[in-house]
Amino acid sequence: MKQMFIGGRWLAAQDGRTIAVVSPSDGEAFDHIPRGGAHEVDQAVAAAREAQHGAWGRLPATERGRILVKIGEAVLANQEELAQIEARDTGKPITTARNDIKVLARYFEFYGSAADKVHGETIPFLAGHQVSLLREPLGVTAHIIPWNYPAQMLGRTVAPALAMGNATVLKPAEDTSLSALRFAEIATAAGLPAGVLNIVTGLGEEAGAALAAHPGIDFISFTGSNEVGTLVQQAAAKNAVKCVLELGGKSPQIVFEDVDVERAVPIIVRAIVQNAGQTCTAGSRLLVQRSIFDTFVARVAQAFAQVRVGTPAMDFDCGPVMNPAQLARVQRYIDQARAAGIAVLAEGKVAADAPKTGFYVKPTLFGPVPRDAALAREEVFGPVLAAMPFDDEADAIALANGTDYGLLAAVWTENAGRLQRVAKAVRAGQVFMNCYGAGGGVELPFGGTKRSGHGREKGLLALEEVSTTKTLVHFHG
Repeated sequence: MKQMFIGGRWLAAQDGRTIAVVSPSDGEAFDHIPRGGAHEVDQAVAAAREAQHGAWGRLPATERGRILVKIGEAVLANQEELAQIEARDTGKPITTARNDIKVLARYFEFYGSAADKVHGETIPFLAGHQVSLLREPLGVTAHIIPWNYPAQMLGRTVAPALAMGNATVLKPAEDTSLSALRFAEIATAAGLPAGVLNIVTGLGEEAGAALAAHPGIDFISFTGSNEVGTLVQQAAAKNAVKCVLELGGKSPQIVFEDVDVERAVPIIVRAIVQNAGQTCTAGSRLLVQRSIFDTFVARVAQAFAQVRVGTPAMDFDCGPVMNPAQLARVQRYIDQARAAGIAVLAEGKVAADAPKTGFYVKPTLFGPVPRDAALAREEVFGPVLAAMPFDDEADAIALANGTDYGLLAAVWTENAGRLQRVAKAVRAGQVFMNCYGAGGGVELPFGGTKRSGHGREKGLLALEEVSTTKTLVHFHG
């Protein structure tokens, strides 16, 4: 049985409660984690505050950066072990898990190198005055991460916070805590001081809620559903705490009649089946100009029918979904669409020898999907693609913007002017042109508009989110 990591020590929950760790591949429990709660959150916040007020807070940025770079190197040195942990915990193909660990390492390399590149400013002011603007850490930052990319999400949120000199409390998803716990061992061995990274495992409604509402934190990063994101933001508001929220998407692939078909089709398919569609940035809406809708979607259907689903070791296109609730959710959307008479244009294949007790779902392509259908508006968070026709550029933009979400989008056309016009008109935090996804995209600022959330992660902008400014005004006569 695993333990949680607080103040440099490994601890069980005070009351001894645990949570079973279940493999999505076969539905079997293979380990347990502590079921922490408010008591353990209190301990973790106190440990982080002590570290941030102590040696870690006084450490020069260059030294902080060196430690983070060493952590990145240590992650790569343990890549295969971490990938195997991640694959078993999440059910994702082993190749995908290996890539996720590379991205985890890249976050610590990138932000370790950036730690001493955050400079202040000098502001012209009245005669006889010297005005300086300093950028400082916020203090103790809280990070509540989801189960779809546990290793990547740890790096995405924790690395910039540490680079700025904050101390952190991480609450991983109860379904996928194992890679974070192993990471804590690796980071400690690489030189991260006690209390700088604290990991409290437990349920979202217990440990997560206690962390979001804790008066001793100075910042919250949350990735998850709109419903929980609203609760997190309300909790943060009571303590006047800043938060960055990433709350999902319904991302469109906008395909015009002059698309490079050979390039677009495999990328479009991969964008929805990767990680079993359990990706906030999944390209879940395929918007195709009406003049080529039938022929282009037929090509996508041919590729979609070749998608294979299996265990991590099979290393197919995608694995199972995360848990029984997620399986039921995805299957419900599929069943409702079928019942509404929306045509199934293609289905992927679940391997015949995949365990029958695993949480497997057939990737499914529907089309044409009515604009008012749930598949056109709601985030399924599974390998389900909704194909929809549009008439012209204005109609494409209206359709792309016609959901509550605004996280990612892609535009496919050989017309350079149209690429720019549509990309600027679409409401999304990132827009890809004749490509999709960033392979981790550590350097690229990321975040949403509308109900996809607010604030920015990744890139140098993330350092601004996890820091604050102080203005110094010196009268020298």
